[in-house]
Amino acid sequence: MTTGQGFGRHGPLTPREHAMAEAAWAYFVERYQPDTGLVNAVGAYPSTTLWDTASYISALVSAYELGIIDKRTFDSRIYLLIRTLRHLDLFRGEAPNKVYNTKTAEKVNYANQPGEVGFSVLDIGRLLVWLDIVKERYPYLAAGIDNVPLRWNFCNLVQEDGRLFGSIVTGKGETRYVQEGRLGYEEYAAKGFALWGFDVSKAMAPQPLAYTDIYGVKVPYDGRDPRVFQNQNYVLTEGYLLDGLEMGWNLPQDAVSTPGVAGQGWRAEFANRIYLVQQRRFEQTGILTARSEHQVEGKPYFVYDSIFADGYAWNTMDPSGTYQPDRAAVAAKAAIGMWALWDTPYTDLLFDSVADLSTPESGFYEGVYENGDGYIPLQTANNNGIILAALLYKVQGPILQRRNQNTQFWDVAYAETDIRKNRCLPTPMVQEVSCCACADLPPPVPALPAEDFILCRPISRADGTEFAATDCKPEAQHFPRPQPVQLLPQSCRQPGSLTP
Repeated sequence: MTTGQGFGRHGPLTPREHAMAEAAWAYFVERYQPDTGLVNAVGAYPSTTLWDTASYISALVSAYELGIIDKRTFDSRIYLLIRTLRHLDLFRGEAPNKVYNTKTAEKVNYANQPGEVGFSVLDIGRLLVWLDIVKERYPYLAAGIDNVPLRWNFCNLVQEDGRLFGSIVTGKGETRYVQEGRLGYEEYAAKGFALWGFDVSKAMAPQPLAYTDIYGVKVPYDGRDPRVFQNQNYVLTEGYLLDGLEMGWNLPQDAVSTPGVAGQGWRAEFANRIYLVQQRRFEQTGILTARSEHQVEGKPYFVYDSIFADGYAWNTMDPSGTYQPDRAAVAAKAAIGMWALWDTPYTDLLFDSVADLSTPESGFYEGVYENGDGYIPLQTANNNGIILAALLYKVQGPILQRRNQNTQFWDVAYAETDIRKNRCLPTPMVQEVSCCACADLPPPVPALPAEDFILCRPISRADGTEFAATDCKPEAQHFPRPQPVQLLPQSCRQPGSLTP
């Protein structure tokens, strides 16, 4: 199905692009574990996370929609995967552990030995995005999928103020709950929870917000001081990229995706800046730039290839915070993802730099080192899953499509029991407002003011709480600023009237 919605490139795949999709899917054939339905996160190592499992689901949906696999293959794989996710041994009875053995589906530590290390709310949020995508696209799978998160206890994941918390295990074996996520990733993961009805307003907001000027681009970064909060504020491409490919930078409650309009305007604005600064670096230095966190061979095994981190631009760091400049790379997933979302001569260059960086038997390699040391000889589920999603985006537009109008088991399960309350499952939120006090209500404050839109044209949403965005281009725009629209609640209006 070709819809042509969204930003960037649209249309059927060329023969070359279809061959790329087949190569990316080959990874999930070679690294598939038939006993569990899981796929190894990295090569032959039988371990995975929920983030990588979501990337596998993205590959599975994309391969089916692009005609690489048939419905029988799709169904057999998705049914087995849902069953495995449904029976995962949870971290201390709360939520999925950070790591699982793909051969046995047992929870493990980072050495892939039996044990537990806590849960990642970012990984869970990404999985929730893809579980919702599958529910919407294939309603016959919805009830089975709903039974996966219905086992989880969300009380420590979603705080009353709308923040998201993960957990770690201390040296004494105690559980410690910690706020997880920074600008770019935090809001993306929060959308996963919001799609399932959770109030994650604090995690969805860009504040606290700061900016740094790099090559004349006002690059946003998380304003929380890493020295105080013990959490680095990496500026990375992937969180914005996934949001664009999967949800078109829309708000979770948007029932319809309008072509060329991003319902959550500030996310589109910031994504365009993240793209533009990487193009500017190439223009100024000649260094092809498509940065994302990625695996590397040998120690340190993994790096955050940032646009900005710890006070420095183009700072490549390992998880210990050590500077690793020789590990900077053109990440294949970032290059293909930006090519899908931005139709420019620069993304054509990025595409050509990685389009053939694969083997037909085992998928795409992670990327190409910036310093000329060749390609990264590792193949991963996340890299290949995102590449497949980018190719599907070109054909169909934003991947989350609202097709399921049926009653959701998630919304009605355990309605006559205390289980929903005890597990902190969401309930419908209805807020009554007295009409006599309507005039006294403070005007809504958008997450990002209109004057901060530089690359996108802001459009006021009807409720005034947010700006949508359109006409996004990687160059400065000059648009008249929208005027705020103040509306009274629907209950205050006369029947059949648009005015109070």
